[in-house]
Amino acid sequence: MVIIVILILFVLRPGKKKRVFKPMPENFKDILDEHVGFYQQLDPEGREKFEQKIQQFLTDVRITGIKTTVDDLDRVLIGASAIIPIYAFPDWEYINLHEVLLYPDAFSHEFEQEGQHRSVAGMVGTGPMQNVMILSRQSLRQGFSNHAGNSNTAIHEFVHLIDKTDGAVDGVPEILLKQPYILPWVNMMQENMQKMMDGQSDIDLYGITSQAEFFAVVSEYFFNQPGKLKENHPALYTMLERMFLRREN
Repeated sequence: MVIIVILILFVLRPGKKKRVFKPMPENFKDILDEHVGFYQQLDPEGREKFEQKIQQFLTDVRITGIKTTVDDLDRVLIGASAIIPIYAFPDWEYINLHEVLLYPDAFSHEFEQEGQHRSVAGMVGTGPMQNVMILSRQSLRQGFSNHAGNSNTAIHEFVHLIDKTDGAVDGVPEILLKQPYILPWVNMMQENMQKMMDGQSDIDLYGITSQAEFFAVVSEYFFNQPGKLKENHPALYTMLERMFLRREN
């Protein structure tokens, strides 16, 4: 419990002097308006808040292209992916991320961009790659297209980072969940994973890999198609709303 409290203090940094950023470039706003549904649904005040959070993220985290060029569309979509899950948290900073590496397409678990076995679209680094995220540019853009469905690779990876904040990527983000909700959430994950294995769910089957992957997969669904998730999985929707939007039901 003491460790969790310390982590919360470092992540949320209460009392820290508010940083001031330049207004977002108009072409960045145009990209958000065209590609990011979450931003489109915000009122003017909410849009300004979202823009400032992206500006802060892009100031703090380096984005590097590996055998590809990073353009404004990529920067804005990565920034949006980072901010969407933590938008309701006023002082959140990704203290466990220093750089995003952008690959042109899928890569292998050994970070190879050529040859067979290139099935990875996104990854949160460990070991020598600690504090680094790797994303496929193709998957990044696909996640914000009209054909994305329930999937958004970049949001998936940022949810893993949030999950990791309490020290373990285990699908139980203690920084988002009040203690009384932890056991109900674990039970909910296990029940839904069983339904997925029984062919009784529309949640991406990658989510049965582990509780951590279930949490990331269902979070993609929550942010990409909230209305559909609410209709098909009302209890999951309510719990994720409680986590990400800080709403008590």
